[in-house]
Amino acid sequence: MTTLDDGDMRTFGPELPAMFDGMKLAAVATVLYVIVRCLNLKSPTAPPEITCQDTPLSRYLFKSCPTLSKEYIPPLLWGKSGHLQTALYGKMGRVNTPTPCGVRNFLPMQDGATATFDLFEATGEHSTGDDITMVICPGIGNHSEMNYIRTFVDYSQRQGYRCAVLNHLGALPNMELTSPRMFTYGCTWEFAAMVDDIKLAFPQSLLVVVGFSMGANIVCKFLGENQSNQDRVLCCVSVCQGYNALRAQETFLQWNQCRRLYNFVLADNMKKLILSHRSSLLGMNSSKVDDADLNKLYAATSLMQIDDSIMRKFHGYSSVKEYYEKESCLQYTPKITVPLLLVNSSDDPLVHQSLLAIPRTLAEKMPSVMFALTQHGGHMGFFEGAMLFPQPLSWMDKVIVEYTNGICQWEKRHLVCQRSSHQGAKSCRQSTGLTLNG
Repeated sequence: MTTLDDGDMRTFGPELPAMFDGMKLAAVATVLYVIVRCLNLKSPTAPPEITCQDTPLSRYLFKSCPTLSKEYIPPLLWGKSGHLQTALYGKMGRVNTPTPCGVRNFLPMQDGATATFDLFEATGEHSTGDDITMVICPGIGNHSEMNYIRTFVDYSQRQGYRCAVLNHLGALPNMELTSPRMFTYGCTWEFAAMVDDIKLAFPQSLLVVVGFSMGANIVCKFLGENQSNQDRVLCCVSVCQGYNALRAQETFLQWNQCRRLYNFVLADNMKKLILSHRSSLLGMNSSKVDDADLNKLYAATSLMQIDDSIMRKFHGYSSVKEYYEKESCLQYTPKITVPLLLVNSSDDPLVHQSLLAIPRTLAEKMPSVMFALTQHGGHMGFFEGAMLFPQPLSWMDKVIVEYTNGICQWEKRHLVCQRSSHQGAKSCRQSTGLTLNG
């Protein structure tokens, strides 16, 4: 056997510390590289990419909405990661969340369900002096008490908007269902009931429609279902929706960008929400859900499995494919004629890049549609800030209100011009004695 004597050890002695120092430096460099890559620290900030037709309205909006043309600057240390933006939104919603004071309204539905929405009166005066109500549809399983909704409502109130926020059927804690049915991906019944109630209670009020994530699918479907649904509506804003439900759920089964993991987490939350209403869903004679469906629910690991075993049955769809095709806003959005702002983020881990071709095509073909795509923001995050701590208001909050203000001012100017033109024509008829038809 060969052994090392003291001379050999002395020979290696000076080299060992240097070797260990090199390994430490390599380890530190590797960690830094992973951090830089994961946090996208080298990714530059940029203004949102805007797709729209060149119209008088779009030119006016670019002038009156500077947020659409300014750089969106997320917090430097973590804000360029779509995963962290999404995770922080899901965990805390917003920073220093206000608590706006509202009144809960109850609406009995024809099938025995009880829809609810919270109404928040404006705390400031609108820049146009008009009575304007924002009708808001939150994301999946959300309601008016969510932090991001409370922050947005408080900001909108101070800008002179009355806000009505739908509470998705079955989403409010400690409120039992009165029929064996919960909210679904594209059911517009509760939102339509809220809008009708607002129109009846405030006959002089104009409406602004706002939808977040799943709620954006619902509001776009609602507006396109019937032209009369667009009466008194000034504009619509859709934030972070996926546009095509079937394609979106297919991409949710992929591991790319950790979508399968997000799918599992969302499915687990949805499963808990459904099981919290187990007695209501099973205990009524008209229920379409049975014990076998609940057994499938326990084993579900994706939203598609939950939709197939439970959600599609609330409306009698024969397959999950039919459910997605009928509940998606894809076929309804082209029928929307009021100004429509579609907002998405390129690094949204829940919305596959292929789905973004849909809003881009709509904006290229429809003069009333504008598509804003940010480079960062994640899913419903859009936090802003200098280094580490985000600001209380997000880029999303600001751009919605700014766009809406621009539309309101545009409509006000056109109304004044129409009145002036009408008065001018009337004066002309009186002075010349001519009668104009029409």
